[in-house]
Amino acid sequence: MAVKVEMPKLSDTMEEGVIAKWNVEEGDKVESGDVIAEVETDKATMEVEVFDGGTILKILFGEGEAVPLGRTMAVIGEEGEDISGLLEDEGGEEASGEESSGSEEDGSEETAEKESDGAPSPAPSTDAGGNGRPAGGNGRIKASPLARRMAEERGIDLGRVSGSGPEGRIVKKDIESYEPAAAPMAPVSAEDKEYRVSQMRKTIARRLAESKFSSPHYYETIDIDMEATWSARKQLVDSADEKISFNDIIVKACAAALRRHPQVNSSWKGDTIVEHGGVHVAVAVAIDEGLVTPVIQNTDRKGLLQISRETRELADKARDRNLQPEEMEGSTFTVSNLGMFGIEEFTAIINPPNACILAVGAIRDVPVVKDGEVVPGKRMKVTLSSDHRIVDGATAARFLNTLKEMLENPLGMLL
Repeated sequence: MAVKVEMPKLSDTMEEGVIAKWNVEEGDKVESGDVIAEVETDKATMEVEVFDGGTILKILFGEGEAVPLGRTMAVIGEEGEDISGLLEDEGGEEASGEESSGSEEDGSEETAEKESDGAPSPAPSTDAGGNGRPAGGNGRIKASPLARRMAEERGIDLGRVSGSGPEGRIVKKDIESYEPAAAPMAPVSAEDKEYRVSQMRKTIARRLAESKFSSPHYYETIDIDMEATWSARKQLVDSADEKISFNDIIVKACAAALRRHPQVNSSWKGDTIVEHGGVHVAVAVAIDEGLVTPVIQNTDRKGLLQISRETRELADKARDRNLQPEEMEGSTFTVSNLGMFGIEEFTAIINPPNACILAVGAIRDVPVVKDGEVVPGKRMKVTLSSDHRIVDGATAARFLNTLKEMLENPLGMLL
């Protein structure tokens, strides 16, 4: 008996998923536990397994298409089984075919080309120019959605790229290795471009809008003398023979300061305010789709080396889109650092349900007055964004002064 493979709920905030990759084609045999697709959610790219074995009788959505939660992605059953009744429930076979082939950007022409009886597709044709580039039945070039997006971002003409994927399909590595031939400068196009909004970007937009307009933000900035931290970091790097960043030290200092000021380590729950027993600091990481915030669990209980290693590991996973939802949940405070981009000072939007977020600027070489003399100094500005429903101005100021004291006397914090 044929069964539906529905879009599963892969994260707590997920409303729809985008088919990033199909690992099967119509007519393929699968067994229980096989991973048939990779789905882009609002937090990460996740694998979809099947619970029933059989033959893939129908794929209803192509790569790059958004599938609402609970909607049928594919149908599995016995080879040759009549599934017209199931397809009628999904709006009919004709409608599903239109859904699979209607978008110019989703790379779903391969699904539309497949015959309904599972027969193999004809060999790919080539373009009229004789470049041997693979094209679908409608003359379009075959390329994965990621390859198309990368080509658009880099201004690469897909017609000049040789594909190394199945049936000559252009994939990510073909774009990465492409070297364009020298050509005369062409005028810059003034045409607008539209890009599909990823599930992650949609969620970031929604959460930040909710945070900004539902939480009464206010901001306090303090200037910190970083001479002692600069020297301490150099000694730590030399002795540990590992890369410890200034951000690692700042995260450690924030965790220690949060223990002294539990009001800052809190969340608004409507009728109550929760002071969290654990200190879990999230670190903002920039990726193509926006910012993600992996969490260092129990940050106050960990040493600098452990914080540094976990931060690097989570940041690498974030950039590779391999972060799991549980690695981005449960934060009680967030640090966002733009100092490496030369930004001296900025304000950040609170990452709900946190009460505060710390925006960290660059360490600046500036003249300072010490003992009545002007000498070179290293200063850094940090700005705390606070939810006024939870944290009052004086509380935020005390937290910032504790943080300042720790960074200006880092050896006491590290003991």
